[in-house]
Amino acid sequence: MSTDNTTTAPREQFTGQVGFILSAIGSAVGLGNIWRFPGVAYENGGGAFMVPYLVALLTAGIPILFLDYALGHRLRGGAPQAFRRVKKWLESLGWFQVMICVLIAVYYAAVVSWAASFFVYSFGLEWGDDPAGFFFGEHLQVADVGGADAWLTFDFVAAVLIPLVLVWLVAIAVLAAGVVKGVQRANVIFIPLLIVSFGALVVRALFLDGAVDGLNLLFTPDWGALSDPDVWIAAYGQIFFSLSIAFGIMITYASYRRRRSNMTGPGLVVAFSNSGFELLAGLGVFAAIGFLAMESGTAVADLPIAGVGLAFVTFPAIVSQMPAGAFFGALFFGSLVMAGFTSLISILQVVSAALQEKFALSRRAATLGLGIVLGLISVLGFSTTTGLILLDTADAFVNNIGIVASAIFMCVFVIWIYRRGPELRYHLNSVSTLPVGRWWYVCVGAIVPVMLIVMLTGFIAARIAEPYEGYDTTYLLFAGWGSVALLVIGAIVLTLPRWRSREEFTPWPTYPPTDTSTARKGAGR
Repeated sequence: MSTDNTTTAPREQFTGQVGFILSAIGSAVGLGNIWRFPGVAYENGGGAFMVPYLVALLTAGIPILFLDYALGHRLRGGAPQAFRRVKKWLESLGWFQVMICVLIAVYYAAVVSWAASFFVYSFGLEWGDDPAGFFFGEHLQVADVGGADAWLTFDFVAAVLIPLVLVWLVAIAVLAAGVVKGVQRANVIFIPLLIVSFGALVVRALFLDGAVDGLNLLFTPDWGALSDPDVWIAAYGQIFFSLSIAFGIMITYASYRRRRSNMTGPGLVVAFSNSGFELLAGLGVFAAIGFLAMESGTAVADLPIAGVGLAFVTFPAIVSQMPAGAFFGALFFGSLVMAGFTSLISILQVVSAALQEKFALSRRAATLGLGIVLGLISVLGFSTTTGLILLDTADAFVNNIGIVASAIFMCVFVIWIYRRGPELRYHLNSVSTLPVGRWWYVCVGAIVPVMLIVMLTGFIAARIAEPYEGYDTTYLLFAGWGSVALLVIGAIVLTLPRWRSREEFTPWPTYPPTDTSTARKGAGR
């Protein structure tokens, strides 16, 4: 029982299973599904990549998703409170995950704002015959950076600043409305709309001239790639980064479910829906690229397959040459806005929930506070002529070091050091229709930590050997490694204040169980 001294209001809850599933899918399905998966698949064996991808989904993605669900649902709190209830000092790991969300939110909102601008541009195909020049030059006005003193400017770009402010205002309004009236309602509206609009775009792309050439490039399997360890690491990385796991989102969302709620079944729905959307994105992207290659007389393999260039340069070029291009351009960028916004909301909800729980803040006070602070940082850092470079650097370091390290620590401390695996598995089996077997221990206790340690050490070694993207080393020290340092410092600083709120808490169901039938069910026998 907590010894804190301020009683808080009853915890908010999703109204039902559908609202929770759509919200979790809204978090998992984001910008990376559309522009990261096609490139990773293409670079790592094409069709053969689906083998390590599925293995990674079953041995890492779903097990860690279940671990997040079990922590949030049993311990009834956002990341800091859930880990605090595992072991008091482990609250710092929760705040580390909150800090990951803080850093991601400030730059992720900028990408959503770009997509919103290009949604408007689509109606007049305003990028003309030079999408690259329009995006990097006219829209972002990317600075011609050189020395360490030129990597950061405060030359604001109105075309980025205004939509970015609007994105933050809408996000604050959704969060302030609460879990049901805000987060859940937004996802119930946007996720079906996203599937319909993006599905229509994919169907159209499949019937474009040259689409088969693009699909052949994606699905022609290079079976020899399966013997390359880097391909397997890439598969685990893709699954890990696309499911919104290990940085507080799924812990927080699971804590808003009723005590007696099926967790494993919805977890599988979320995991396979996320992967299904990635496959759908791969079909649409490569079909469209095949069309562009044919129209421009360029080899498919010579076109950008992933990243910012795919979304804001290659796709504008594609829709400019498509029949009814303005309509399908609006579908594409509208889909980006919806996918990005629902993910942004889930990221911010992690921060809001943590502040509410620790400092006994009302939902609106927490939302307004974080919205003003993070919105200001976002505008100052990412609506300037150097915003793209800062975004690229922070994203690489926060994802490849911060999130990966978070997952490693979570598995080591929760499963190995504090031995909470049996209790969490028992909890999942007690409330769910689909039991979790002993294979789960092997995945979260061995396979996941080993693969992630390999990924983490590989990224760090590569960054020591060669500066990221050739950027200035002094700049990387502040923008890249400084972002990692900020995660650690923020986690320590936010752990130090006294916990101000008190929520009556008793884990349910009781563990170890006393009833024989319940014990058998929880053990998954």
